[in-house]
Amino acid sequence: MPTLHAARLLRRTLDDPPMPGGAVLVSGSRIEAVAPLDELLAAYPGVRVRRWAGTLGPALVHDGPLPAAPTPRERVHVLFRSGVAAVPAAYLTDPELRAAAVRGDVAVLDRVRPPALAVGGRADLAVFADDGTCLATVVAGRLVHRRA
Repeated sequence: MPTLHAARLLRRTLDDPPMPGGAVLVSGSRIEAVAPLDELLAAYPGVRVRRWAGTLGPALVHDGPLPAAPTPRERVHVLFRSGVAAVPAAYLTDPELRAAAVRGDVAVLDRVRPPALAVGGRADLAVFADDGTCLATVVAGRLVHRRA
């Protein structure tokens, strides 16, 4: 069953200005549509809707060594709490850390790419408060972090 993620503001790329009233329809691990919320609600009646405070946009790419934490799993979760869903392979050379990233569905990239919300692309989303705090992270369509 698809899920509609909606927020006060939507940003398709990190360079785009935020636009009010947008939403992202996610089906499985993929983005099915990016459009105004009212259009998606009309096209998909009865769809599950997650409404977020803040600005919804693409999840981030972490371009650097992963933050320190007691275990590889916890290192990956530090990324999720920051709105990250992708890491260049060069920073995942430790086999245990790479395994934890793969188990968490982190996208392992051959090269850094600018994050974007694209129809047919992986459903890697993040919601940020006005102060830059990550409120929620969705990785491959699965909610992996939600700030209490």
